[in-house]
Amino acid sequence: MTEPDIGFAAKESKIANPKSKIEKMLTRVKICGITRWEDAQLAVELGAAALGFNFYPPSPRYIDPAAARAMILKLPPLITAVGIFANESDDEHVARVARESRVSAVQLHGPQFPPLDGALADFPRIRAVRVREGFQPEMLRELAGDAFLLDAFDAELLGGTGKPFNWALAREANRFGTIILAGGLTPENVGQAIREVRPFAVDVASGVEAAPGVKDASKLRAFFQEVDRGDRGIDDGS
Repeated sequence: MTEPDIGFAAKESKIANPKSKIEKMLTRVKICGITRWEDAQLAVELGAAALGFNFYPPSPRYIDPAAARAMILKLPPLITAVGIFANESDDEHVARVARESRVSAVQLHGPQFPPLDGALADFPRIRAVRVREGFQPEMLRELAGDAFLLDAFDAELLGGTGKPFNWALAREANRFGTIILAGGLTPENVGQAIREVRPFAVDVASGVEAAPGVKDASKLRAFFQEVDRGDRGIDDGS
């Protein structure tokens, strides 16, 4: 199955973004592109709800599943380890790597996507959607997935673009599913993004890095501080 962004078979029903119902629920943070234990440890200490491990070999943030497993087995309970896959059509292969690495959820990027109702049925499935010109949030009605990660479209990159997109589209998308906001988030803009979009979660990789796959501790700390400020801005109506 290939892109454009109508890719998975549609589900019969969708759960609306829980945050739209419970406004005081804190925005979750997923730190993506983890390759070092010290980065995983700091992200968890700062409050990350999820860590992303990239299993797409061409990515500069690629990590071998065995190395990811060694870190995942040391994580505390209730931290979600997410396996990142791109351009995969073989659900059995994705499920095998997910089991071997011990991730508990899978994040799927195009242009090819595996079926979701087979080997991946037991995993929470995050469907990455590249927001390109002409994207309409109601398109999400036609896609299957337990959550949608919205990222900027790039003609060369399948994800991790480091570029923002029109956040008004992301806010509208909350009506059609659980939204994880990605694309060019940094300590400088994540607070504003949370106030404008009110997503279920935010996802960051390059915005907190010293180099691909190597996190910058000061940027990580600043990112979490600004997430907190963004949440408090929602609570006080600013």
